[in-house]
Amino acid sequence: QVQLVESGGGLVQPGGSLRLSCATSGIIFSSYRMGWYRQAPGKQRELVAHVTQGGTTNYVDSVKGRFTISRDNAKNTVYLQMNSLKPEDTAVYHCNTIPNSPSWGQGTQVTVSS
Repeated sequence: QVQLVESGGGLVQPGGSLRLSCATSGIIFSSYRMGWYRQAPGKQRELVAHVTQGGTTNYVDSVKGRFTISRDNAKNTVYLQMNSLKPEDTAVYHCNTIPNSPSWGQGTQVTVSS
């Protein structure tokens, strides 16, 4: 059974940084493209970054130059380094395989506020 466990969120001031982690189990991690998603209150979930099996990355325009997605296949973990955070980055962040597993994790809350 697929398990996705996100961590690393918190409250941070504008301009600050956070590093999110997503530990996975129940999948052959290296075989999957992985994505980080976020959902703000009242908004639809959006894919903000993804990384291919070979390490190629892609980002939504609003986070380009600020966020970096990476993966460690030995640890079955995907990361999201978030720098220069803005209030509009406030959301619950989730990771998932692409295509998505139906087993979404609990997510991790990121709040950017002064």
